[in-house]
Amino acid sequence: MVSLARLSRIWRFRRDQAGVSAVEFALILPLMLALFFGGAELSDALTINRKVSHVTSALSDLVTQSKSLSDADMSNILDAASAVITPYSTSNLKIKVTQIKIDATSKATVSWSDARNDTPLTVGATVTTIPSALLVANSYLIMTEVHYSYKPTIGYVMTGTFDLTDKFYLRPRVSDFVART
Repeated sequence: MVSLARLSRIWRFRRDQAGVSAVEFALILPLMLALFFGGAELSDALTINRKVSHVTSALSDLVTQSKSLSDADMSNILDAASAVITPYSTSNLKIKVTQIKIDATSKATVSWSDARNDTPLTVGATVTTIPSALLVANSYLIMTEVHYSYKPTIGYVMTGTFDLTDKFYLRPRVSDFVART
């Protein structure tokens, strides 16, 4: 049979609340850390994704404001991407700027293409990724594609590398097409 002293100790132990907070903290800490690091990684990824969209639209906008572009002009335009993506690394940034010629039969082909950290499209190659609403016969389009390989800093919640990408189409504004010299 259980002695009265032993029952008394068990009863006191059961009423003692001194370590409850520490136990609750130990149980909740992993969840709170996952939420904190996951939120930080997600916030970083969303910020970079927004910057990728901004780079894409800014480069298209700069190209379409010209009648012609030299190699130096294109280099300066591509350098502008570095300023937009700051403070994030430009080594993960792949840029492709292409002028597309749409003929009388609405066939889209590459007129010229430039790239940084990527391979430009081949001149004369058929382009099939243009939305049908933009296929206007006898016209030109500037298409800018940007890819950013995002690898989470901590990798605690989100793991692997994510390809954040955007594609933007604009028509030349100053002339019917942008000559590449």
